Amino acid sequence: MTDPTLPVLDLSDLDRGPEAAARFRDDLRTAAHEVGFFCLTGTGVPADLERRLHRAAIDFFALPVEDKLAVENVKSPHFRGYTRVGGERTQGEVDWREQIDIGPERTAVTDPDAPDFARLIGPNLWPSAQPELRDVIEEWQDHLIGVSRRLLRAWAVALGAPEDYFESHFGDPETLLKIVKYPGSSAPAPQQGVGAHKDSGVLTLLWVEPGKSGLQVERDGTWIDVTPVPGAFVVNIGELLEHATQGYLTATNHRVISPVAPDERISVPFFFNPALDARLPVIDLPPELAASARGVTQDPKNPIHALYGENALKWRLRAHPDVAAIHHADLVAARAVAS
Repeated sequence: MTDPTLPVLDLSDLDRGPEAAARFRDDLRTAAHEVGFFCLTGTGVPADLERRLHRAAIDFFALPVEDKLAVENVKSPHFRGYTRVGGERTQGEVDWREQIDIGPERTAVTDPDAPDFARLIGPNLWPSAQPELRDVIEEWQDHLIGVSRRLLRAWAVALGAPEDYFESHFGDPETLLKIVKYPGSSAPAPQQGVGAHKDSGVLTLLWVEPGKSGLQVERDGTWIDVTPVPGAFVVNIGELLEHATQGYLTATNHRVISPVAPDERISVPFFFNPALDARLPVIDLPPELAASARGVTQDPKNPIHALYGENALKWRLRAHPDVAAIHHADLVAARAVAS
C-alpha cells in the first residue's frame, strides 16, 4: 500500500488547539467507522526507545534454543512466555511465527471460586539470559498505555460521550504485548503468519520493523497489503468497541503473510483492554451516529462477549491448545460439551 488505503492520523493534533483537536476526533471516528484500521503518527514515543525495542527483539530471538525454551509458555498456566514456531493457532490453523507473550505482572489467583478467566492472571516468564528485556518492555508499555488512553478519550468525545466514558469502565487495564518474529518461508504458496481474525479486545497498537510488513486488511472482500508509514503505529479496534457502539465502530478482519526466505520480519503488537472483570456498556450514540450503526457481528463460531475476561479466555484457549490441554483440560472439556 503506497497510497493512503489506511487513513493516517497525527495524535499530536490534540495538542494544537481546539480546531485541530476537533478535526482529529472527526477523522478518528471516521477511520474506525469506515475501516477499523489507521496509521498513527505523533505519539511521542522516543526514537531511541524504538531502537532499543528492536535490538531487544533481535537479541531475544538470537538466544540459544534452550534459553528460549526455559521460558516456554507450556510452563505457564497464564499463557505467558515463549511460543516456538507453529505453537499458536488462528481459527484452528497453525501460525508460522515464534514469539514471547508478556502481560501485566501480577500474582496468580488461587481462589477455587474465582471465575474461569482469572486463570489468565499471573506472573510473566522473563528470560534470565536477557535481563535487559524486561526494562525495555516495561518502558515501552508505559508509553503505549498513555497513547491508548489518549485515543480512548478522543473516541469518547467523538461519539458524543463524556471524555472519561471508556476509562471509567475500564478498571485496571489488561494489556498484552507480543514480540513476534516471522521466519522466512520457502513454501511455494504464501505461508500463514497469522490467520484471518478480529482482535478480541478494545484496541491494538502495532509496531512493525521499518520497511517491512506482511499485514493485510480486508476491505470490501479484498485483502489489502499494508505498508507501514515511517514513524507510525498501525492501530485497529477490537470486538469490544464494536460491541460498545453496536457496530458503529468496526472490528475488521486482518491477517499476516510470512515473508519469503531468506527474509524475516519482527513486529510488536500491543493490546490495550479493560480489566478481565470489566464490561463496556453500550454507548447511547447521538441519533445521527446511531442511524449508521450496523449492529454487532453475529458469528456462531466466534461469539462476542461484553465481559472482557470471557473474550480473552476464549481467544487464549483456542490460540494455544497445548497450554490449554496441560493446564486447563477441565475448561476445554466443558466448552466441548457446551458446543
